[in-house]
Amino acid sequence: MSSQDLTTAAIVEGCRRGDRLYQKALVDRFSPQLFAVALRYVPDRGYAKDVLQDSLIKIFTRIDQFKGTGSFEGWMTRLLINTALSRLDRNWVKQECSGEALAVSHPVSPCIVDQLATEDIMACIASLPEGYRQVFNLYGVEGFSHREVAGMLGMKEVTCRSYYSRARRMLQALLAHHKIDLRYAG
Repeated sequence: MSSQDLTTAAIVEGCRRGDRLYQKALVDRFSPQLFAVALRYVPDRGYAKDVLQDSLIKIFTRIDQFKGTGSFEGWMTRLLINTALSRLDRNWVKQECSGEALAVSHPVSPCIVDQLATEDIMACIASLPEGYRQVFNLYGVEGFSHREVAGMLGMKEVTCRSYYSRARRMLQALLAHHKIDLRYAG
């Protein structure tokens, strides 16, 4: 029986019993999407693998805390995000985010995003300074409020709003620059 044949509820119940077959099914089914989330929060693939591993251990040891009131995938994602954030060095606030954002010389056309591959967009997001990237991912991608993001990252809400605004401007500039590179490529 493959992990795809099992329902999420069956996987959760099997993992609660400590059944290794269900634990393997959980890893097989959910690791790719959890790894993709980890890559948005940590600097490289090796570090993302470490975060994923730590998160899977937490999922297995804390699975009884999942009450079934929301989606299991959402619960795992939140646990992974918290794991990634707890592993980051908090000095990024001073080191990487003290500079000004790149200036956007012209507005970015929505068609730019249509012409870029997902990998290109993810690369642009990954190139943001760490603090800006974390705020952008938590607020703009995951949908947490500025208050929640500020609490998670140990900053003031106004700082969170500022980082998000700067991250957006930097991302627009990066996407505009990427568009220019694409024009010359072909």
